[in-house]
Amino acid sequence: MKSVLVLGAGLVSRPLVRYLLDQPDFRVTVASRTVSKAEALIAGHPRGTALQLLANETAKLEQLVSTHDLAISLLPAPLHPVVAEMCVSHRKHMVTTSYVSPKMRTLDDAARSAGIMLLNEIGVDPGIDHMSAMRVIHDVKQRGGTIVSFKSYCGGLPAPEANDNPWGYKFSWSPRAVCTAGKNSARFRDSGKLVEIPGPELFACHHPVPVAGIGELEGYPNRDSLIYLELYGLEGIETMFRGTLRYPGWCACLKKVVDLGLLEETPVTYPPGMTFAKWTAGFVKAKSPDDLRQRVAAHLGLDASDNVLERLEWLGLFSNDPLPLTGQQTTPLDVLAARMEAKMSYRKGERDMIVLLHRFVARFPGRPDERISSTLIDFGQPEGDSSMARTVSLPAAVATKLILTGQIRDTGVHIPVKPEIYNPVLDELATMNIRCEEKTEG
Repeated sequence: MKSVLVLGAGLVSRPLVRYLLDQPDFRVTVASRTVSKAEALIAGHPRGTALQLLANETAKLEQLVSTHDLAISLLPAPLHPVVAEMCVSHRKHMVTTSYVSPKMRTLDDAARSAGIMLLNEIGVDPGIDHMSAMRVIHDVKQRGGTIVSFKSYCGGLPAPEANDNPWGYKFSWSPRAVCTAGKNSARFRDSGKLVEIPGPELFACHHPVPVAGIGELEGYPNRDSLIYLELYGLEGIETMFRGTLRYPGWCACLKKVVDLGLLEETPVTYPPGMTFAKWTAGFVKAKSPDDLRQRVAAHLGLDASDNVLERLEWLGLFSNDPLPLTGQQTTPLDVLAARMEAKMSYRKGERDMIVLLHRFVARFPGRPDERISSTLIDFGQPEGDSSMARTVSLPAAVATKLILTGQIRDTGVHIPVKPEIYNPVLDELATMNIRCEEKTEG
């Protein structure tokens, strides 16, 4: 009997836990700060255990790691290296859906010496994006070709019928994390030229992205695309771009949110009784919230009828609604995230949607270039799991099974770019109707 420790019981955890409990030779422990959430995931299963684990209980965490065969960390990203070090010390495998951090990379030699795998970036983005891209890249190389252009986009969005608020967005995961991701700088290569975008200008760099069956979305760069040149084996490529997808208008609005200072993380304590109107007035140096829409428009250099202002007004930032998180130390970012969560969550029965799109240009000697697309469009299940939860957690669950059953045998720190990892994971995901459709022109 193999034992799996799942750390965290958040929004994406359920499909992973249920998949692992469906494996007849696995037992699963879910440890969470809120034990009721862990108990809901286990749902009384005879091979499942729910435990409370607080962030400062390092001794308890280490004891749990030491008594399981593999740990899956769904904790906040800064905690992954802490778990990884414990896994190395006790010779236990680890899986996480998050990006490899510099600290995690330093554990490669130690993990190899311990004979364990620390598998990262095995969600959807990052995760399925890597795996589906590498399947195409390796196929092109095996056919004697070279990838000269690669553009990759992914976004978690409301399904078209649930896209009914002015922002064109609803949250299937942490609003704070979504907003924080919008502060990252970005680097990519465009027709041989290096392009670097500082964090404050990220949302000024966007372009239309047509998606068959969905319509026109907009894409903007996601972090540092160039770190994947070597990992993907694309060092000489002319264009290398990884981006995020949203419905049109998101970037223009978020750029103004940044310009207002609403994503700031400087600690502040707002007095009890403060309203959103007074809060917003402070960002435009207005002594009172009178004529606030016009004041914000002037501050941002917008016409008073601009759609950005419609979105801010719909969110309630000009209203007399009470500000959350007053009387305690917080940040503008946390206030905004709390309001977004209150106004922009999915209603019961609504579906979310994941759109993943790769576009390649492949060059072959003596014949025209091939244009290859690989597209995944996945919808959440009404009254069931969200698409975000399924596509983030099921790749990690499948990889966990493959590691513990010896079908994936590598050691060290990895992301899923090797055929021996991505082929079996993608093949099993396809049996769950999570698959990329490839098309070739030329």
